[in-house]
Amino acid sequence: MSTAADSVMELTRYPESSPINAPYRADERTTRKSQRTESSFPDTIVGHRGSLRSILSQVEAVAGTNTTVLINGETGTGKEVIARAIHELSPRQNRNLVKVNCAAMPAGLLESELFGHERGAFTGAINSHVGRFALADRGTLFLDEIGDMPLELQPKLLRVLQEREFEAVGSTRTTRVDVRVVAATNQDLRQMVRDREFREDLYYRLNAFPIYLPPLRERKADIPELVEYFVQQFAASMDKTIETIPESTMRSLVRHCWPGNIRELQNYIARGVILSNDGIFEPAQLESCEPLEPEVSNPTLEEKVRREILAACQRANWKLGGPRGAAARLGLKRTTLFYKMKRLGIAAPPDHSQD
Repeated sequence: MSTAADSVMELTRYPESSPINAPYRADERTTRKSQRTESSFPDTIVGHRGSLRSILSQVEAVAGTNTTVLINGETGTGKEVIARAIHELSPRQNRNLVKVNCAAMPAGLLESELFGHERGAFTGAINSHVGRFALADRGTLFLDEIGDMPLELQPKLLRVLQEREFEAVGSTRTTRVDVRVVAATNQDLRQMVRDREFREDLYYRLNAFPIYLPPLRERKADIPELVEYFVQQFAASMDKTIETIPESTMRSLVRHCWPGNIRELQNYIARGVILSNDGIFEPAQLESCEPLEPEVSNPTLEEKVRREILAACQRANWKLGGPRGAAARLGLKRTTLFYKMKRLGIAAPPDHSQD
């Protein structure tokens, strides 16, 4: 098998560093692999309240089918974990779960990664390459950040979803595959369809079974259990013993808005465990977190412009320049957008840079 195959097999493992919306309990994982049942995965999830209970029911309902699933949610909410759950509870669980990050590659390279290429198909193609669809045959393909897939590549993806066949780059031979596709995005695909940035037919093909993952600020009841889980997980990995989480600390963690969601919480707890001694969890001070802006029933023109700019920046993942940046989406020059953002007091979140 090619080295490309080796590069994607890591998704059949469960790295502790993954952004965890539904983390595995370490002491149960080995046992559950050998005694897996259709209802075993939800038993290993941290947090079973409110909307998460409904999500788990949806996962169990759709896992046994071949239906395409579209997972929506902010960055850090654990979309990849839900994709793994769907695969693990499906009849395809003993086959490959292959991941492709559609935002990580330019269009030409992404096409080759998805469908493969023949030797000599383009400059530098000195060997044939097996694509991810072929590697995922009879298994599951997870298309992460599907909203960033270039428009010119979307018709080929639509064809393989509908017809279950494709041609590798530089090949005239049609390859048939049996692949279950799970896609994920943190973007508003419906708005992208209206903006002609995403194909409408592909959207409806992917949206056969949508699952929405709420941000952590809407799952405050789950935060204490998540905190306790992460504290014990990191304490064990660092050979520490932490027996107490002060109530004042827990209240602060529950009140925090966590813009980075569970990934941010996980990293914060890891830092806190490093700093803690004497069996007491003593994390660093939380960074300030701006509250969500209230809805305005009758917004002014300036507020409408501000909302429009914010929406475009969020859809572009706060990338301002370039053909898919916020300026291009708004039909503005990059310098004009910078000026408007400064005037309206719009700034990128701390974990994003305005480029």
